[in-house]
Order: sequence, then C-alpha cells, then structure tokens
Amino acid sequence: MGEKVLLMGNEAIARGAVEAGVQVAAAYPGTPSSEVFSTLAASAKEFGIYAEWSVNEKVALEVAAGAAFAGARSIVTMKQVGLNVAADPLMTLAYIGVKGGLVLVVADDPGPHSSQNEQDTRHFAKFAKLPVLDPSTPQEAKDMTAAAFGLSEALGLPVIVRPTTRVSHACQDVELGEVQQTQRKPVFEKSPSWVIFPSLAFQRHQWLNRQQGEMARLYGDLPFNKYVPGGRTGIIAGGVSATYVAEALVRMVASPSFVKIGTPYPLPEQPVLDFLRSVDRVIVIEEQDPVIEEQVIELAWKHRLTVEIAGKKDGSVPAAGEFNVNVVEEVLGKFFGESDSADRKAAPPPPWPVRTPVLCAGCPHRASFYAFKVAARGTDPVFTGDIGCYTLGTMPPLKAVDTCLCMGASITIASGLEKAEPGRKHVAFLGDSTFFHTGVPGLINAVYNQTHITVVILDNRTTAMTGHQPHPGLGRTALGGTPEPVDLAKLVAGCGIKFIREVDPCDHARAVAAAREALNFPGPAVVIMKRECISLVKRKTRYQVDRDSCVDCGVCCEELGCPAIARVGGVEITDNCFGCGICAQICPAEAIREVSTS
Repeated sequence: MGEKVLLMGNEAIARGAVEAGVQVAAAYPGTPSSEVFSTLAASAKEFGIYAEWSVNEKVALEVAAGAAFAGARSIVTMKQVGLNVAADPLMTLAYIGVKGGLVLVVADDPGPHSSQNEQDTRHFAKFAKLPVLDPSTPQEAKDMTAAAFGLSEALGLPVIVRPTTRVSHACQDVELGEVQQTQRKPVFEKSPSWVIFPSLAFQRHQWLNRQQGEMARLYGDLPFNKYVPGGRTGIIAGGVSATYVAEALVRMVASPSFVKIGTPYPLPEQPVLDFLRSVDRVIVIEEQDPVIEEQVIELAWKHRLTVEIAGKKDGSVPAAGEFNVNVVEEVLGKFFGESDSADRKAAPPPPWPVRTPVLCAGCPHRASFYAFKVAARGTDPVFTGDIGCYTLGTMPPLKAVDTCLCMGASITIASGLEKAEPGRKHVAFLGDSTFFHTGVPGLINAVYNQTHITVVILDNRTTAMTGHQPHPGLGRTALGGTPEPVDLAKLVAGCGIKFIREVDPCDHARAVAAAREALNFPGPAVVIMKRECISLVKRKTRYQVDRDSCVDCGVCCEELGCPAIARVGGVEITDNCFGCGICAQICPAEAIREVSTS
C-alpha cells in the first residue's frame, strides 16, 4: 500500500498527471475544473512541468497539442462549456492524432451549479470518436488520469477524463503512486501527416474509425469497469452515479447484479454483453444524458436479447439535474418494488433556505452598473451581459443584465440587437479576463461593421468568479513570471476604437460622466471601469449612517441592492461594508459618513 493523502478530486487528478510524468499543462479557469490546474501550477517547478493559464480553451488545447506533437505528455483542463470553445481543434486532432499522451480534463456540472447548461461531455467524446473515462471517486479520478496518458499514446489519440462536480470537489484519502521520472526529450519530427489536407482527412477518418475497435480492446485491460454478481435483476451505472448506487443498495433489500462503467464511450462491449445475458431486466443509472443507456440498448438489439432495459428512455430515471443517493434510492426503490419501505415513509427533510445571489458588498461591478443606469435614464437601454460575477447584475434592484449567452457574447449580441433596433442604446458588459478570452474578435467586428454600441470592460484586475487566476493584463503568469502586462486601453485602440475612457467606477460623478459621453458617441465606444475586486484589497474604511441626518428616503437601499445596507426600522450599514462609498455619494441628505476601520 502506498502513502494515503486527503485530496480533493481536482487535486487527485493533478496528482495523477504528475505520476504519469506530465510535461506541459495549459488551462482556462472554469468551475468545477479550476483546481486541477492550480494544483499542477503550484508543483510545476518541483516536477519540471511547464504550466500556463491560456487566454481561452481553444488556445490551451492547441498549446498542449503542439507539445504532444513533439512527444511531450500534455494535459489541458476546462469545464464542459469550455469544450465548445476548444471544439475546433479537438475535432481535427482526432484525425491527426498525437505522439505524446494528450489528456483533456473536462469537468461537467450537473445541476448546474455554476454553468449555463448541463452539457454532457460524453456526447463530445462520441462526436469526436475519442475515448472518455468517467471517474466515480477522487481515487479513481487520480488513477484514470494517470492511465489516460498511456491509453492516449497506445491509440495515438487525445483521451478525455470527465469528472463531474461532486467528484471534482469531493475529498478522499487517496493512495498515491510512484511519480514517473520522465526521461523523454520531446522532438518534433516533420511529416506530411501533421498537415490536414482534405485527402489526408479522408484517410485519417478511416483510421479513426478503425481505432474504435482498438479502444474497446484496450478498455478491457483497464480496472475501471467492475462487475458485482447478484440476482437476475441488474444495474448498470457510470461515474459518480455508481457510487450513489453502491450506497443506496446498502439500505435496500434487493441484491441485484451490478456493473460499474468507468469507460462510457466506447462501451466495453463483451463484458456488458455477458452481463445482459445473465439478467432478465436491467436499469441504467447515469447523470445527464442516456449515453451508456443508448449503447446498451443498441448492444441488446444487435444481439437479439430480450432483456428489459429501463432508464431515462422510459422515464424510470430523471432526464436532467444532479443526482444524489436519495434520488437514486427512490429510483431503485420503484424499480425493485421497495417504494413502501419504512425508510422511504419517513418525512423528507425540510428544504434548504434560499439565498438570493448578490454581488459582494463593495463590489466595483455594482458601481459600474449603477453609473450606466443613471447615465441612461429615460432612454430604455438594453444591457447585454456576459459570463462572470457580473452576471449577478441581473438581480433587482440593479436589473442591469438583460441577456447572457456565453463568454464574449455580450459584444456580439449587442451588435446584433443594434442592427435590428438601431435607434436604441445598447450597452455590452464583460470582464477583463472575458475580454481577453473571446471579447476581442467581437470588438473588432463591431468596428469593422460600424456598430453603434457601448462596450464596458469591467476591469477588476483578476478572474474573480473562478478563483482569482491571472490573465494577460496583470503582468504575472501561472508560474510566477512577470511579463509586460497587456494594456487594455492600447489593445482596444489597436482594434480600431476611437472613443476610449478609463475611469474608477467608485468615483460616481466621473463614472456617470464617462458613461453619458460614451452613450452619445456616434460609433462603437469603450469605457474601461477599473477597480480591483474587493477580495484582493485590505479594507481601510467603512461607512455609517448618521441617524440625525438620515431622512429615510431609501435611495441607498432601493437603488444599489448592497448586502451591507439593511432597512430595519431605519437605514443601517452593517459590518459587511467594504468602504466603496457609492452609497455616500448618492445619498441626497449626505447622511452617510466614512469611518476608519484601523
């Protein structure tokens, strides 16, 4: 037995990559995947790994692929919607193949907890005809990641490891393995096979199709598919759902046969076929989409089996949302006819209290939104939003986010709206990291097509929503390097923007003036609202209400929606105040005063 260490699932994935001798790591932050790369970056110098936060997922995959072309073992991490951005290189990488092992860790978010959708990465694996591994625990996530590099090199293909939120964020005592001391020196060998001409694409597609059988064969040697014998009724489960099944069965009377699938695509055909022949009826338990179930149905039909198959297709298993052991136990109870057991008659626990999501007290984004709300009064503007903390600007009383689609889309959605309704004001909000990610092309497009919109870059000097990772505008890298920071204003000017203003959003009067000027500019205009995220600065002041001066007009409460301002009897500012001072600047009675916290 090796040493055991308590690790989060994402930390365990990083450890698996280290044990496999990873040499290059690239990522774009996205919950629930972010800690994988953060852990790798923290130990990069110790293990001789090159690690970078890339500007988006497409760039990250292409950096990792370039290293893999030379024979280096490489890893790239992202969340499920990030794979959409990386889809272009991924689909062609499946044809070209790789020399060194290339592993994509793509964390799915059933629920969803912090995402725009519940996208299932197993479909992407099937779409690209690439193997995918589906861990059910942090230990398995570590082991699968380590194994994925060898599988990638054996197939000459990228391999996807797909943890879900509960696996990524769960903690477990993980048994560590040996760290491979990488002796290989990457060398890129020139060959026509690295250039994907149409004629080569056709040949490589035929090769990729043949590799599907090789994937299934290699899967048979992996320890991640497990069979537990039982009765003539069976369960097939994949990923974290298999863990829920195992826990639910402890509390149930039934003793079914059980197959745990860790390799959902392609399905390991022979073991599953043998299992189906041993049972009369089976239920497939998996979160999100029926990826395993559809392959099981196809396998049963192909071999003319009469086994009854239940799952999402017949409504036995929920078709959306995150599972837990209680959900799975209820599903299995109905399937096994145990719905009237004493345990399930117990009253359900009370629902969790609901807390409305809100921007932090002192958040500079609140000040930016409010400045534009004030500047645009009477014009009925459309405020297009983006992916980040500032999506919370949609909540009352600000109501300053009218659309939110995907990263970088605030600018392009505003551009489309302006072409459809040219007489209206259209304001696009996005963060500094998001602007680097996919905002720049949209801004160039707005200039090129002479679009009359206002773009507001909320520059809070970090990538706040996912854990304060750096970006090109900050002058620091994942490995602690200090490159020359990219100047946002100069970058915007380089895109062809003529109107550029940079202002502190917490200087309310100047922020409103800049907003009005931008709204009235005849063409695309950019305002950079620059102030650090409050999580990065030490609080020096806070504000209090002078009861004698307060007229209880409610402007500070009703206009800002700051969680530090309460109205119980009278207006009160709590200890949550972070000293941004916007409430004091808009108070008509000048009843809010600054006090020192030192």
